[in-house]
Amino acid sequence: MSFVLAIVGRPNVGKSTLFNRLVGKKLALVDDQPGVTRDLREGAARLGDLRFTVMDTAGLEDANDDSLPGRMRRLTERAVGLADACLFLVDARTGITPTDEVFADILRRSGTPVILAANKAEGRAAEAGVIEAFGLGLGDPLALSAEHGEGMAELAVVLSPMIEAAEARAEEAITDIDIEEGEDAPERTKPLQIAVIGRPNAGKSTLINKIIGEDRLLTGPEAGITRDSIAVTVDWGGMPMRIFDTAGMRKKAKVQEKLEKLSVSDGLRAVKFAEIVVVLLDAAIPFEQQDLRIADLAEREGRAVVVAVNKWDLEEHKQEKLRDMREAFERLLPQLRGAPLVTVSAKTGRGLDRLQQAIVRSYDVWNRRVPTATLNRWLQGMVEAHPPPAPSGRRIKLRYMTQAKTRPPGFVVMCSMPEKLPESYSRYLVNGLREDFDMPGTPIRLHMRSQADANPYKDRKKSIPSRLAKHVRKGATKKS
Repeated sequence: MSFVLAIVGRPNVGKSTLFNRLVGKKLALVDDQPGVTRDLREGAARLGDLRFTVMDTAGLEDANDDSLPGRMRRLTERAVGLADACLFLVDARTGITPTDEVFADILRRSGTPVILAANKAEGRAAEAGVIEAFGLGLGDPLALSAEHGEGMAELAVVLSPMIEAAEARAEEAITDIDIEEGEDAPERTKPLQIAVIGRPNAGKSTLINKIIGEDRLLTGPEAGITRDSIAVTVDWGGMPMRIFDTAGMRKKAKVQEKLEKLSVSDGLRAVKFAEIVVVLLDAAIPFEQQDLRIADLAEREGRAVVVAVNKWDLEEHKQEKLRDMREAFERLLPQLRGAPLVTVSAKTGRGLDRLQQAIVRSYDVWNRRVPTATLNRWLQGMVEAHPPPAPSGRRIKLRYMTQAKTRPPGFVVMCSMPEKLPESYSRYLVNGLREDFDMPGTPIRLHMRSQADANPYKDRKKSIPSRLAKHVRKGATKKS
């Protein structure tokens, strides 16, 4: 088990900047305004020869009620309890504030080892703040600059014995476990990448919390709580999955603030790296224009799509509503014809088993491969049932078909005059593939190509050998 280091501190002391420095990527959103980070974000950190897990947390605020700052504080305190050590970050330029003193006392009583660090310590203006940090009673402070990378070697020196001690304890725990002779270790597989996307306040974070069985993500009645794309790993129904919670996506014209633009960009990045995209709708207002854009985005990115309708426990006329939604789904999203439509309640957990089954089935379809011989027999039958058009009196011939890729399924048809084949005939073939090879809902890529396109000498000009050209020139001179 990896050593876990939680970075804690007041808002805007540079926790996310340090997190990005340790993981070597710009994973966490960073902005000048305080309170950007709200959820817990984990990453694989590397510091010299040290390897560990680092956790970015929300800024500690002096709030204990059920307000958004109060819920953020409780989530951070939970991270402190889960971590092997805490890196308590203060602002060396601002100096020690009363809030720093309050949280230093909380960390001192938590029982978790604490490393005190004064960030933004570059330059002489920060010297007073570093000296002031000695008064917190948490040992000698490390002078760091997360932005410029200063003090990282000193941090590695402090972390090294902590990580070695944690690894030693882990080895002792492993040796205490009795393993039956001949028992095979469980096979480890790569987690299935799932992105949950939708409009603000559709219940994405609540749904993921219910799936993993704990309040891992920050939730509440306020719209737009989630800002970062937070990934959580869970074994769901016997299959390891990595689920990404994303920020709610509003209409582009309404997104004005820089921070919201960064949040939406982070969510779009999660869609590009996902294998399955769960489009979460609100049962009260399903299939609004923004929902359609989000589902179309996932299809254009080539991801397998599962549509989940949340807050189904609040719906009174369930059968009528479900019938109307299925009709609207087929009419408004024909490019996702046959994709699963699942009703769930993130609050009560009803329908989550159906959602899991739909995700697994969509993943199988997304990876499906059809033998070339079977494809060509099918293509012959499709052409006989509905021949392609004959522009200018010349019939377009579909000669050969093969599957070029999966994830999503991609097919290539060798034909004459591919540029003159109408889009309607391509849709006819795509719909036939969905129906005859049981590939509902998944994006299908169909490419028409002529045999001339595969000819490497197509655009090469004919050249005459030099000796022959010499004789040709001599002959032309004699004739003249």
